Amino acid sequence: MKKFFFLKSLSRSVHDEEDHQQQNETKIADDGGTCTSLTVWRKSLIINCNGFTVINSHGDLAYRVDSYMVRPHELILMDGSGKSVLTVHRRKKLGLGDNWEVCAGEVGRYCSTTTELTKKPIWSVKKHISILRGNDNVLAHVYRGSCIEKRNNYSYVIEGSYRQRSCKIMDESRNVVAEIKRKEAMVVGVSFGVEVFLLVVQPGFDPGFAMALVLLLDQMFS
Repeated sequence: MKKFFFLKSLSRSVHDEEDHQQQNETKIADDGGTCTSLTVWRKSLIINCNGFTVINSHGDLAYRVDSYMVRPHELILMDGSGKSVLTVHRRKKLGLGDNWEVCAGEVGRYCSTTTELTKKPIWSVKKHISILRGNDNVLAHVYRGSCIEKRNNYSYVIEGSYRQRSCKIMDESRNVVAEIKRKEAMVVGVSFGVEVFLLVVQPGFDPGFAMALVLLLDQMFS
């Protein structure tokens, strides 16, 4: 809990520094919009619970995730007030890869008579499996709805290294819509390491959905 308040107190300076860096790298949108920069802490605020705590540039709690399981089949992304925003659920399907679905709000559980979700997914995410080892840095593909059958029909591709906290989420035109960035700076003698990192979201891309993709990458590559 002490670290949470420490992160809140640092969030303004952290994001001011990040905003300055973005301006130097011309990452401010041409239409005048600015990026959404979130500090992600890979820890739940609840004792003996796994999850995430996400702080916005004003030092306020933006999102949170709480789970009593290390690798759950379902995770609920909540906003700062505790309202369910998105549910990410692992698909039960044989074969290579790790497939997940993203639903609006809280799904909660399966229907009593089927193995289908009670809500239709708005996004599906498939972990990329490279049979031939090489320099392929693709991590996952994101598809609209539940359509993951056509390999080249994806809406977004995620590249980089989640373990190093260096990832880019790109659309079909290879435009970067969100980035996961490791915070290397030392502030008052404390290193952020990989447990605290930045999620930078471009204007027009849903920060909640970007955070849901962070949850899936964490399940796939941690």
